[in-house]
Amino acid sequence: MPGADSDERFAILVVRSGGVAGLSKQWRAEPDPELAPHWRELVESCPWDAPAVPTSGADRYQWRIEVHRGDTAVHRARLSDAQVEGPWRSLVDEVRQAASPGSRGRAR
Repeated sequence: MPGADSDERFAILVVRSGGVAGLSKQWRAEPDPELAPHWRELVESCPWDAPAVPTSGADRYQWRIEVHRGDTAVHRARLSDAQVEGPWRSLVDEVRQAASPGSRGRAR
């Protein structure tokens, strides 16, 4: 993350919306300081500046991924379901796992 300090806390938010029912689901990970390097690597591996590729089709999921440092979003992306692959898939899967009830909302 630009200007990321090793002691600075950050949060990753993933929101999935759409699908047949049109419902939204949200996951949030706030990495503990000792795990921050792993999470920064996941975040930086994603192509944040790549242009969005339009997709068509009804009942598809749309994804919003944000990285926040304090109250400021340092990265934002809106992706179609088909675009959530490679580094994006890794980041989304890790955030979802970290936000699961057994993890108490902390990143592993």
